[in-house]
Amino acid sequence: MKIFLLILLAASSGVFAQSPGPSPAAAEPAPGLRPALYDLAGALGNEGFKVRDGVWSGILQDGKPRHVALNLFAGNQYWFCAASSAPGESPSITLRDPSGQAVDLVPFKRDKVSAAGVTAGATGRYILEIGGSARGSREICVLYLFK
Repeated sequence: MKIFLLILLAASSGVFAQSPGPSPAAAEPAPGLRPALYDLAGALGNEGFKVRDGVWSGILQDGKPRHVALNLFAGNQYWFCAASSAPGESPSITLRDPSGQAVDLVPFKRDKVSAAGVTAGATGRYILEIGGSARGSREICVLYLFK
């Protein structure tokens, strides 16, 4: 009986933890870059490509390219797209195969968006390298599509 009264007293006095309210919205990294990427992804989607693994965002520093490890499959076609917040900069895109050799890509550049297409020659872990020529730090967004 005493336990029941303690539980009732605790419940009525608000001792039990209540669910927290909504957390403040986190600032979306590079919000202006996503529409540019999705415009390009939409055009590639018309060709049968599908976005894989969402969008990555980050900061690109002078002379320090960003790297993303990807598992690609032999015979599949891929497009890698990147956008930069630096005025007039289209990020550079390099893809390295499982042996570390640079892969020949089909390049595309428009405004601050770059893209590169490839058909994977072998299944394995590839490294996507995103670089740039602008000075200072700037935001980048990256996505890739497959077919």
